[in-house]
Amino acid sequence: MSADLIEVPAYVAGTWTIDPIHSDVGFAVRHLMISNIRGHFTRFEGRIVTAEDPLKSEVTADIDMSSVDTANPQRDEHLRGADFFEVDKYPTMSYRSTGIRPDGDGFLVEGELTLKGVTLPVPLKLEINGFGADPFASDPAVGARAGFTATAEIDRTDFGISYNGPIPGGGLALGETVRIVLEIEAVLQAH
Repeated sequence: MSADLIEVPAYVAGTWTIDPIHSDVGFAVRHLMISNIRGHFTRFEGRIVTAEDPLKSEVTADIDMSSVDTANPQRDEHLRGADFFEVDKYPTMSYRSTGIRPDGDGFLVEGELTLKGVTLPVPLKLEINGFGADPFASDPAVGARAGFTATAEIDRTDFGISYNGPIPGGGLALGETVRIVLEIEAVLQAH
């Protein structure tokens, strides 16, 4: 499919850097089979290349696993340890796109997630939120920003994160499905 068949309002081709101050890398997992615990990572970086043909665009991202934040320091330390992320051995989670295609009103980014030394295909449902001027640029007339929302689900046990505990009356303390929600704002890089 060629670019002229895909309409993305105000689309700007170029190389973008993820703005960590205006972005969020979040997740949610079922807890005690009755609620969801949410968290995010506070340190990450990434590069997005929007090609002239949007279907040839690419994304790479690296996440500092020690920056996990669930608003509970004791739980965060447990997540950094051997039962979960093993950040001393696996300090970074990374994502590399391998392709992109239309999917309903948005796109599907095919890619590979590497977590705890395991690399598996993880597709991201992508919404392009828009492109616009960068009011923070030294020259706003040439600066630009772009916004994206991406979501996915992974089975944490596929990545070797199988820690769990029984709860009274049956069931497990943690769900295996982790929902990932990325709210990304990116800054166009000068040529």
